Amino acid sequence: MKTMQNIILAAVLTAVGSAQTISLKGSDTLGAKLIPQMAEKYKAEGHADVKFEIAAEGSSTAFPALANGTAQIGMSSRQIKEEETTECKTKGITLQEHIVCYDMLSVIVNKNSPVANLTKAQVAKIFTGQVKDWAEIGGTPGPISIYTRNTSSGTYKDWQKLAMDGRDYPASSLKMAGNEQIAQEVAKNKGGIGYVGLAYSKTRGVKAISIDGIAPVADNKKTYAYSRECFLYVPENASAAVNSFIEFVHSDSAQKVVDSTGFIHAK
Repeated sequence: MKTMQNIILAAVLTAVGSAQTISLKGSDTLGAKLIPQMAEKYKAEGHADVKFEIAAEGSSTAFPALANGTAQIGMSSRQIKEEETTECKTKGITLQEHIVCYDMLSVIVNKNSPVANLTKAQVAKIFTGQVKDWAEIGGTPGPISIYTRNTSSGTYKDWQKLAMDGRDYPASSLKMAGNEQIAQEVAKNKGGIGYVGLAYSKTRGVKAISIDGIAPVADNKKTYAYSRECFLYVPENASAAVNSFIEFVHSDSAQKVVDSTGFIHAK
């Protein structure tokens, strides 16, 4: 009996020892929906023993985590900055960049808003606080409520660069933790406006508007004003488990997940 118990115990310990954990940290845009669904697809395709730990707290959190070894993969909705590359290199870590998908930063308003199109110039004036009332741009009279991401978000900084010419947000702007929170607040506020990743632009109660007559849809990824690439970063000496998942990310199977979650495939 003891021999049989020992055999069973050894088998359990072997199974536990062979399980792999992949930790990812960074972008909410990627980590809230796309990467978890990719992880489930990966496990379903012959990697059931792999466990994923995903912390979607903003792109800026990815690189310190990679530098200090608390994450094996960094998720980012923007390219790494020079100082972040340097920080990692001082810890002996050289990063490899992988494009996981394309995204569009969609401008959303309340579904009951009469506004269906804005120019880039109007968007810049709204998000820098120069235009404060909807009546100034053809909307229903009333104050404009601006919803943005928080300062640790790569999207927060991307929007400054893409839409605001690097200028600051007004003090009155309301900072949200993620895309879902922005969409939810705009849905509740008739005077609300915000920006979200393409996958979140179909949230109930909001509508995505065109910019200079070009709608935020996949076919317009090369002409829409606020298109961007999204990335995964891994150390060049990453484990076999991490490299296997990254290889999967580039596969047709994973890119179908990109499409099904509302992003735009990288291929």
